[in-house]
Amino acid sequence: MIIYKGKHCGFCFGVERAVNTVSSLKGNNNYLLGEIIHNELVNEQFKSAGIKFIEYKDLSSLRSGDNLIIRTHGEPKYIFDFALENKINIIDCTCPFVKDIQKIVFEKYKLGYQIVIIGSHSHPEVIGINGWCENTAIITESVEDLYKINSNKLCIVVQTTFSEGKFDKIIKNFIYSKAKTVDIFKTICYTTKRRQKETEMLSKLCDAVLVIGGANSNNTQNLAKICSINCKNVFRVTKASDINFENIKYFNKLGIVLGASTPMSQFQEVIFNMSNTEEIINVTVDETQEKVDANAQTKSEFEMAINKMKPNKDFRIGQIINAVISSASDSGLTLSINNAKKDFELPASEMLEEYKKEDYENKIGEKIRVMVVGKQPIRFSEKAMAKVLKEEAEIEEIKNGKIFEAVITATNKGGLTGKFGSYEVFIPASQIKIGFVKDLEKYVGKTLRLKADKVESRGSRRQIVGSQKVILEAEKAERDAIKAAKEAEFFGAIQEGDVVLGTPVRFVDFGAFVDVNGFDCLAHITDLSWTGCKNCEEVLEIGKQTQFVILKIDQESKRVSLGYKQLQPKPWDLVPEKYQIGDVVKGNVVRIVSFGAFVELEKGVDGLVHVSQISNVWLENPLTALQVGQEVEAKIMDINVEKEKMTLSIKALLPEVEVPVKEEKKSKKPAKEEVAEPELHEWKEEETAGVSIAEMLGNNN
Repeated sequence: MIIYKGKHCGFCFGVERAVNTVSSLKGNNNYLLGEIIHNELVNEQFKSAGIKFIEYKDLSSLRSGDNLIIRTHGEPKYIFDFALENKINIIDCTCPFVKDIQKIVFEKYKLGYQIVIIGSHSHPEVIGINGWCENTAIITESVEDLYKINSNKLCIVVQTTFSEGKFDKIIKNFIYSKAKTVDIFKTICYTTKRRQKETEMLSKLCDAVLVIGGANSNNTQNLAKICSINCKNVFRVTKASDINFENIKYFNKLGIVLGASTPMSQFQEVIFNMSNTEEIINVTVDETQEKVDANAQTKSEFEMAINKMKPNKDFRIGQIINAVISSASDSGLTLSINNAKKDFELPASEMLEEYKKEDYENKIGEKIRVMVVGKQPIRFSEKAMAKVLKEEAEIEEIKNGKIFEAVITATNKGGLTGKFGSYEVFIPASQIKIGFVKDLEKYVGKTLRLKADKVESRGSRRQIVGSQKVILEAEKAERDAIKAAKEAEFFGAIQEGDVVLGTPVRFVDFGAFVDVNGFDCLAHITDLSWTGCKNCEEVLEIGKQTQFVILKIDQESKRVSLGYKQLQPKPWDLVPEKYQIGDVVKGNVVRIVSFGAFVELEKGVDGLVHVSQISNVWLENPLTALQVGQEVEAKIMDINVEKEKMTLSIKALLPEVEVPVKEEKKSKKPAKEEVAEPELHEWKEEETAGVSIAEMLGNNN
């Protein structure tokens, strides 16, 4: 394949001047209004270096002392006036040719000329020029629009990157019918003219042409149009990495055209990539050549430049080479490489498999792939190639969303740094976890799971910008979705009154949390026992499955209330089985009231001993005979299960007291006279202290 390249390609004078100026700026107060040039790679480099890109609407945010960079396309006059008024420093990178047009327009407008700009309405250069005549210019790319102008004095200028042929055609067909004075300034940049002329000649010579330049670059678009007129196979790309070499490797003559805002490094990258598999003869096309001898024996200026740029032929570190095994020795293989002046050694230590000379003696003439790992002298390695290919495969998977791991080695102002193979890894602080990270240092030495947000592998810069947060968010979303599905299924399958199996998982003061089919429900402590309990451990056991009844469902707040006691019999439900009227029972006095005492037979079951049933003698106060906590024996006199009431009697178990009857004497008194009853001793409370009922009865006798 023969490659043709124009002599005047790469950065033009104005672009190179602007790029060098911006590259030299330091500090964090440099603001660029728009793109310095129409080249994505250059603009990205400036952003990485700290240059802040702003739009017109952001101008009000600038402060006194800030630097405002004017791009190569220039800006309207009011931008300069604004900067002067607000004491903002102007760094003017306007192309000198554009600057000349602005001066022409400004002076002619003051003299009363109608300004006409031949060019694109939306192009930044044209917008800027129009701003030097208070936006009164007529902007057109058509001769028809010129006919409509009604002015005595016309000043016609042209966009610097406009097609020269198209401009000449417009002016040639323009009829000066109305204007008395017409000043025409052919302000197309001379480098644009030469570039267009070279492109026209080159496209006529070639089977295919690569046009490399920014997607928004007007001069690159014009170059592509010129190529399309003369060549059927024109490939328009923004950068060298976009080229599909499978589409061009079969053409015999390939032209490469670079726009004025495209760096020469893009051309070099094309050459490097193609040199891996193709034999290349480089030929320079200049303005005087009309025919190129493809079989020229002398080295061209470009060939010498390429050789100077690429020492040791086309070899470069990291390059993978197709070689042929020419011999095998005890120390390794000898490799023959196409277009190389000599053979090279591949040491046995750099081969993938364990080397045995006899295994390769029958493989003489077979192909082998190796990688360049050194240049002085040239050294090759099959192991290094395999490692790189493996890493490249992993990086490709990472680009496609595969999760990878990286050990954090350090922190910086913006986040964490680590390594993945030969790639530097950076995790912004905002992408470490869900929520704010206060202490970055605690992550040093830890392994994070990451997803790539951006992967760069340009030249020596190999970096992955990763995020752990997106993984955690995705996992949380998945958990939430599973939980929501389970909750929906759970609530759809239950209703109040259902009896379910549940496992107590933790106890709190107010109740027990119970796992029912993976959902946490609450059994309140008041719903655990009919007789009450002080803590859940009295009734339930952690981890032991048992039955509960669903008391209440609140789907909106995701709460379910359970009951345990509701499935257990009440103490009074068992009374008919345990107790009968006439039974003698034992119990403890639990409460004393004025009308009697309550005796607890078992937890939840008690009976009333009326004050009249405590003793054989009349008691004014039950406290004179009983006290709380005292164990007593009593007889069941009555049971009312429905009302949960039981009547007891201590007196019924006491021996009856015999009261002696005195012999009546005959009385001579009239029959109507009443006989006096025997006088009983009235016991006072202080007198009964420590006196038994028997003693009291004995004293009465």
